[in-house]
Amino acid sequence: MLDNLPRGTICIEDIEIGMTRHLRKTVTDHDIALFGEVSTDRNPVHFDDAYAEDTIFEGRIAHGMLTAGLVSAVIGEQLPGHGSIYLGQTLKFLGPVRPGDTVFTQVTVTDIDHAKRRVSLDCRCMVGDTVVLKGEALVLAPSRKFD
Repeated sequence: MLDNLPRGTICIEDIEIGMTRHLRKTVTDHDIALFGEVSTDRNPVHFDDAYAEDTIFEGRIAHGMLTAGLVSAVIGEQLPGHGSIYLGQTLKFLGPVRPGDTVFTQVTVTDIDHAKRRVSLDCRCMVGDTVVLKGEALVLAPSRKFD
């Protein structure tokens, strides 16, 4: 399941503090398999039920960076969107995402430096009412002046 706001570009001239965008995605076994293939992270906590049962998670979980990738999707596709350049990201992983979980990812503008075209964003991912990831991103936003 993917519930996403329209994709495109919001130029620095149109970004406002408090502006938010979000994405909702159900993480599947297929997503985990693809991420493992691309990243080469084959940790058995993601793939082996018996192994994962004996971990602190008591079951299989998605890769943390797969979840973080949902933040990247909101930034790269919605806010600021196409033409955004990542300058930095902090992440805190607060809980697991399991196969079948629906992750709600939200990005909110917290600061804008118009002169440098830099936008600071609060980033969080939730499963139900539980925050599973939070962090901050700094991005270079596109500008109509450079089209």
